[in-house]
Amino acid sequence: SFSTLNSDVIKLRDWLLEHNCRHACMESTGKYWIPIWNILENHINLTLAHPKYTKAIKGKKTDKKDSKWIADLFKHDLIPASFIPPKEIRQLRDLSRYRFKLTYAKVSEKNRIQNCFTMSNIRIDSIVSDPFGKSARLIVKDILSNPYFKPEDSLSLLHGSLIKKKDLIIESLQDIHVDFDQHLKMDIAYTHIDIIDSYIKKIESSLDSLVLPYESQITALSSIPGLQRRSIIAIIAETGVDMSQFVDAKHFTSWAGLAPSNNESAGKKKSVRISHAGVYLKPLLVQVALNSIRDSSNNYFTIKYNRLKKRRGHKKAIIAIARMILVAIYHILSTGELFHPYDFDDITNPISKEHSSSPSLNEESAIDLLK
Repeated sequence: SFSTLNSDVIKLRDWLLEHNCRHACMESTGKYWIPIWNILENHINLTLAHPKYTKAIKGKKTDKKDSKWIADLFKHDLIPASFIPPKEIRQLRDLSRYRFKLTYAKVSEKNRIQNCFTMSNIRIDSIVSDPFGKSARLIVKDILSNPYFKPEDSLSLLHGSLIKKKDLIIESLQDIHVDFDQHLKMDIAYTHIDIIDSYIKKIESSLDSLVLPYESQITALSSIPGLQRRSIIAIIAETGVDMSQFVDAKHFTSWAGLAPSNNESAGKKKSVRISHAGVYLKPLLVQVALNSIRDSSNNYFTIKYNRLKKRRGHKKAIIAIARMILVAIYHILSTGELFHPYDFDDITNPISKEHSSSPSLNEESAIDLLK
């Protein structure tokens, strides 16, 4: 046995190599497998197994028996390997997920500020489309810094289309009551948002430098309607660019949690909901799908969505569009070709019904003969 200290893990590595052990399988245990993986990765062919595939018989569980059971299953190729991307993609993934978490923290602070607006009778959020835009931010900043604020003072802070709404904005700022606690919360929240924005920009700068080797893949994926560069980087961070890790597109969509599950017994089909996999990738693809159906430059996914929505409803239609986009990503990364599905022309430029239903000259003569 070896402890989890780095010095002992190095002894484990040397012991395995000494006994000519070139393949090893380990169970995924939260984050605790990562330090061992980091030390063994460059010397041994490692396989990471999901615990559900290595579960031993109940009542016969010890660490030694578990290790023997995992070894036996692995020796007979009965353990499907979990997808572990190469080190460069893992670095990209860590930063991308951290950016994701910071974005959520920023949204939490914005919700907190809007709650303060309600508590302080500041109704500007019901007038402006973005309560955190340039004009709204300046008005709130003036309210927090000026104890003698008057609604008329906000007129000089308005920009663009908000100038036309000046009367409504003055009404929304009448008789406001900003107590000490709400003042302090808004002041801290705005400062926190600025700090988070600076961190997000720093992470995005690092992401841009890390994806330089994948510019050709990013350019190819940009041909998919609704897919922007920042989303492409996040997708590559989750999936990598080597699609040979997945058997086919169906296996890829199942891994991402966008394929219906199989739950059938005695000829009866039970729930076929999508799985809980793809905690980071699936929400991102749903956002991409929503963006693609609003893309005015290419209506391919818009038409597909409208057809599905009539039969299956909005939620199932959006998941279907997200799955279509993921399948397109799989084939583009596999072949390097640009986005152009086989039914693209038929969907985007359909032949009119009148033209398709009108019989040709040969058909007309055949009809006459039949008559």
